[in-house]
Amino acid sequence: MTTFASGKEYWAHVDLEKVPNMKVAAPGPKSKAMHERCTTYFKGLSGQVKLFPVAFESGSGCVLRDVDGNEYIDFSSGIYVTTLGHCHPKVTEAIQKAAGTLQNAHDFTTPIKTQLVEKLAEILPGDLSGFQFYDSGTTAVEAGQRVLRAATGKHEMISCFYDYHGKTYGGVSLGHIRSTVYGPTRAPGFHMVPRPDTYRPMWTKADGTIDTDKYIEFYEEYLDKGTAGQVAGFVLEPIQGWGGSVMPPDDFFPKMRKLCDKHGILLMIDEVLTSMARTGKYLCMEHWDVVPDIVTLGKGFGNGFPVTCVAVREPYKESFESISASSSYGGNPMACAAALASIEVIEDENLNERSTHLGELALKRMAKMKAEHPIVGDVRAKGCLMGIELVKDKATKEPLEAAGAIVYRKAFAKGLAWIPAGHILRMSPPVVMEDEVLLKGLDMIDEAIGETEKELGM
Repeated sequence: MTTFASGKEYWAHVDLEKVPNMKVAAPGPKSKAMHERCTTYFKGLSGQVKLFPVAFESGSGCVLRDVDGNEYIDFSSGIYVTTLGHCHPKVTEAIQKAAGTLQNAHDFTTPIKTQLVEKLAEILPGDLSGFQFYDSGTTAVEAGQRVLRAATGKHEMISCFYDYHGKTYGGVSLGHIRSTVYGPTRAPGFHMVPRPDTYRPMWTKADGTIDTDKYIEFYEEYLDKGTAGQVAGFVLEPIQGWGGSVMPPDDFFPKMRKLCDKHGILLMIDEVLTSMARTGKYLCMEHWDVVPDIVTLGKGFGNGFPVTCVAVREPYKESFESISASSSYGGNPMACAAALASIEVIEDENLNERSTHLGELALKRMAKMKAEHPIVGDVRAKGCLMGIELVKDKATKEPLEAAGAIVYRKAFAKGLAWIPAGHILRMSPPVVMEDEVLLKGLDMIDEAIGETEKELGM
């Protein structure tokens, strides 16, 4: 395998003369028929499927194929999951080998689990050296909350507006999701505070730039006046994914680290979406040289295989002993094999560097969109986590909600599989993508935005 080769010898190479290849208008007749059959029984679909109900059949590298034979450039990675592309040969081989050797042994020690925890201790920053494995991001977040309580003897949690931490009661109580299923309120002891958004700041300095110190001052006041004084931890995403690829100012997390240390509060970072090369680092927090006390890993951790992790710093490792940490599927040999192989691929193919390069390339291309399109208010990227914010007016920054779904459908119909988020368009292409393929996908979005502007009379 030639790393980042532009020629056909590279396993993830995409021939742009052949892909995208839309043989029939999508969603095609076979997709529609299969979707109807499936949804007779299968309910509770995501917004992206409801907007474009295509039925996918296979994938390879950065290409997805539907049941009608259409081929798409993948700008979603299964919503931030297949970071290394679909069916990476090394990951596939590792899972196949494990599946034929030992599929589950509960939480007994196995050779592959031992290799994985040793590798994690090697690559993660600081003294993050205590681990437990799970099968979903939500389950990991719940376990992280239990560690917070066990390590501090306190019970309150603080998270931020528009964060997303899963769909269990504890995850929902940390996040923006509202559902009557969970009752009229969040779980007791859960608090939410505003988070710095460089595009839509709540507090600014005299020069109009975001004033991060004002957020920290507000948190200080809230800790004193808005809580019972029993805060176990701040729980945050490093970059908000569901909220729209919202990037923090660079001084925010170093100041949050100091705030938590000052008040004896632990800092828990939910990196289910942002870890393992998605932003160009193993942990996104490495961009700001901040080591969390607790961190959750997932999505790209196993490149599609359901495996997640809670990692804690050395002083809090023993807290796992008091929280009933084990699970039926967590750390099974197939999961550990997928995670270890994914880490080895990131190392062998220099994919943190590759992700960083693609993010820089995307920012340059999206800046051109921002300059040329009246409805593009903001563009952002850190590695292969990207976003475009659509607005009615660049001065007022009023969200243009109607445009998001239109742009999404138009680009998808051209052969780009990606992610909607209201007026914010989200992209998470595989980090193995070649430059020309990334630029082709962004060209398709550019075309869809232009067509939408004409349709809306903008």
